[in-house]
Amino acid sequence: MAREFEVRREQDLPATPERVWDAVATGTGNLGWLYPMEVEPRVGGKVTRGDGTVVAWEPPSHFAVRAAQGDGFSNTLTYRVEPADDGTSRLHMGIHWVHTGTVDDTWQWDAKTDAAEKHVDFYQHSLAAYLSHFAGRPAVYVKASRPEPTDDPADFAVLRRRLGLRDTSAVGDRLSLDVPGTDGGPTDLVVDWLDPDFVGLRGPDALYRFFNGSTWNVPIWLAHHLFAEDAQEEPATEVWNAWLGGA
Repeated sequence: MAREFEVRREQDLPATPERVWDAVATGTGNLGWLYPMEVEPRVGGKVTRGDGTVVAWEPPSHFAVRAAQGDGFSNTLTYRVEPADDGTSRLHMGIHWVHTGTVDDTWQWDAKTDAAEKHVDFYQHSLAAYLSHFAGRPAVYVKASRPEPTDDPADFAVLRRRLGLRDTSAVGDRLSLDVPGTDGGPTDLVVDWLDPDFVGLRGPDALYRFFNGSTWNVPIWLAHHLFAEDAQEEPATEVWNAWLGGA
C-alpha cells in the first residue's frame, strides 16, 4: 500500500513575481536562501538536486520538479506565484511524497516527514528574508557539519551559547559575534528565527542558519548564505567546520 505525505504553505513575499521566480527556479537564486540546485529551464530539464526533472515551467507563475528513487519513492516540489496589486507576490508551495515500496524501520518515515515539515517552514522563512534584504545579490553557499550524529539536545544548547544566545533570547534580539573567517571585530547580527530545531541569524552581508541534529539523530550542521563581495566558499567552509568541531 502506498504511503503519501504532503506539506502545503502560502506566504506573501515582498517582491515581484519575476523576482520570486528567480529565487525559486534558478540556480543563482537558490544559493541565496535554499541550497545549490541548478535548474535546466524547460519541461523535461534536469535539476541537480536529487536527480530531479522539471515537470512544470511557466515563468514567472508555475515551477515544479519531480525526483524519484529506485525504492518506489518520489518527491514533487511545486511553486505557484501570484502577483499582488502592490507589486508584491503570493507564493503557494508544496511538497508531495509518494512511497510505493516497503516502508520499514530503516526508512524512518515518521522522522523524515517530521524533519521535512519543519525544514519547509525554516526554508520558506529564509526565502522571505532573502527577498527582503538580499534579493538579486550573488550568494556563496557554505555548508559545514560535525562528523558524528547526536541524539543529545544539550549539544545544540552548547552551540546556542557559543553564538551568544541566552535562554531568554527571542526573535528580533540583536547580538555581536566574532564571525569565523572575518576581520574587523564582532559583527552585529539579528536573531530572525529561534526554536529548538533551528537558529537563524541575519547580518549585513549574510544569512547564518544552524540545524539541530539531535532532533533526528543526525549531525549538527549549518548552512550559510554569504553576500559579501569577497566571500569564498572553501575558506568559509573550512573555518566553520573548525568552529563546529571546537564546541
